Order: sequence, then structure tokens, then C-alpha cells
Amino acid sequence: MTIYSLYIFDRHCDCVYYQDWHRTKPTRAPSSQNYKPGVHRIPMITNNINSEETFNKESIFSKSLGSQNENKDHNSLISNNSISNDKDKKLNSLPKGLPFDEESKLVYGVILSLKNMVKKLSGKDEAFTSYSTSSYKLHLFDTPTNYRFVLLSDPSSDSLRFILRQLYVGPFLEYVIRNPLVKIDNRIEGIDNDLFRLAVDKHMKGLSMFN
Repeated sequence: MTIYSLYIFDRHCDCVYYQDWHRTKPTRAPSSQNYKPGVHRIPMITNNINSEETFNKESIFSKSLGSQNENKDHNSLISNNSISNDKDKKLNSLPKGLPFDEESKLVYGVILSLKNMVKKLSGKDEAFTSYSTSSYKLHLFDTPTNYRFVLLSDPSSDSLRFILRQLYVGPFLEYVIRNPLVKIDNRIEGIDNDLFRLAVDKHMKGLSMFN
């Protein structure tokens, strides 16, 4: 069994924590405008396309208006082509998936839609706890304080809600709820801190089914 990623959502439907282990396609960092601190540790990739374009333009128009020999023109062309190739390589090296903020909204949207569907079809007493696709399985655990723990694993795994409950009654209560430095129910930042992240990582890697 393979565990892919963990999301924690608060009662405002905001993702306040994210951690992954065996993702085959890394998620992209959100844009600086949509960045929310204290949620994830996805590297922020700065794509300096504008500065490269400026440099490109400067290299094109930096020629003197006087006569120039063919060697200088040839060298300038090679330099510009090299800059363009470097820019293409940087763009190709960027993660191709959705930005994290969009991905987390989609995850929560799927959960909300399925919960509403189950409630309408089966009644209020029926609980939605998981669903599977051909590539992953989603596990859901709702806490008494309206936090939602979501775990993605490979589709062949059994129910992993007990793991989410262990994370809630263990590391979450210890290093988030009882941590005076963590601002609970704060829509400006998440709940991430070193002790909590290390405890979650240790707990997950200590599981016999962790692969």
C-alpha cells in the first residue's frame, strides 16, 4: 500500500495543512498572491521570465548603430538562442500539475459534493468516509471540532480512517490544539509547525503499511 498525501481542512473549508510522501506528480506552489503561510512546504519557484525577456531585448538592441562585422552579429544570435533555450529548459522543469491552492479547493469540493449526494440518496444517518478511483483512494475523517482530515492512498488499500483518527488524537491535539503559538481558527495562516510535521511524518513512516 502506498500513502500519497494528507490534507487538513478547517471549519471555513480552508486547507490549513498539507504533507505528502509518495506523489508521482509533484504539485506546484501557488502564486504569491494566493500564498497562505503555515500550510505547506512546497518550494516557491520564481520564474523570472520577465527579467529574461528584458535581458533578451537589451542584448538585441544593445548593438551600436554604426557598422558591425558579421562575427558580432553571429555571436549575438548565438547568445540570444542560448538564452531562449535556457528559458525553455526552466519552463519545462517546472511541475506540470495544478497549483496547490487550486488542487486543495478541488479536493474539498469533491468531498462536499459527495457528502451532499450521500445525504440526499441515503438519509442523514449515512456517512461518507471514502471513495476510490482507478488511481487513488480518498479517506475522510471528520473531527468533533469540524476539522476534516483527508488522506490519499493507492486504490487497493483498506480503510485508513483509523490512521486519521490517530493523527487527530495524537499529534494534532498535542502540537496544534495545545500549542499556544498556533493560531487556531485563523484564516490568515495555517497550523504547520516543526513539531507537528515531524510527529505526523514519524507516525506515518512507522506504519506497517507505509510504502
